[in-house]
Amino acid sequence: MSWSDTHAHLAESEFEKDIQVVIDRAKANDVKRIILIGCQIEGAKRALALAKRDPIFKVAVGFHPEDVLSLTQTEWDEMEIMMKDPLTIAIGEIGLDFYWDKDPLHHQIQEAVFIRQIELANALNKPILVHSRDCIQRTYDLLKAHPVTRKGIMHCFSSSLEMAKEFSKLGYMISLAGPVTFKNAHVPVEVAKGIDLDHLLIETDSPYLTPHPFRGHRNESAYVKHTGEKIAELRGMTSTELQEALERNYVILFE
Repeated sequence: MSWSDTHAHLAESEFEKDIQVVIDRAKANDVKRIILIGCQIEGAKRALALAKRDPIFKVAVGFHPEDVLSLTQTEWDEMEIMMKDPLTIAIGEIGLDFYWDKDPLHHQIQEAVFIRQIELANALNKPILVHSRDCIQRTYDLLKAHPVTRKGIMHCFSSSLEMAKEFSKLGYMISLAGPVTFKNAHVPVEVAKGIDLDHLLIETDSPYLTPHPFRGHRNESAYVKHTGEKIAELRGMTSTELQEALERNYVILFE
């Protein structure tokens, strides 16, 4: 069996000089698939270009909520073309982020862009990868009010087990990343142990959120196994048993 990294920003500048080494290291650590995230127009172009180099990659593209205040119709048109690309298997990461920007007007713009991308995902029959920071209830309310046909993933989930179960009732996968391996990581551990196995996936969010024992260094897809192995330990499973469950979940969502 093998691992799938369902969310990695490997097409960004942090990996420009050694991307082939990073790819080779992922394969050497039993990583079967990596979903590259292409945020904004240039990021989406880089992700698709990298995916054309190696079949380990699939792509998700979309407008990240931190960068949606002044989108032009030309940008929407360009992004829609890339959303239709056969290598693009999901729309993302999209969603809401109220952490840095507290302006209610800006929050309304984020919500409008989120809804528009949900509509595009439905038109294209593709799942979504959802970013939510400091607005988990509002994210839930919007997803409930605007159902996504193919559902998707709550990316790098950091809220409570109670909320994880509510999203799973809507049909979403809960993806956990490096923080589940951190000391004193009470909430991610609770989610890892308590979420229905049929709604679980894992990711790196490279280059961020590096798991133990590499915390403090740049994250990369090879390290996704540390998150997986920790979750298997928490759930009293073997790594192989968890890999089999994660594989089923991936196939159900994307294939």
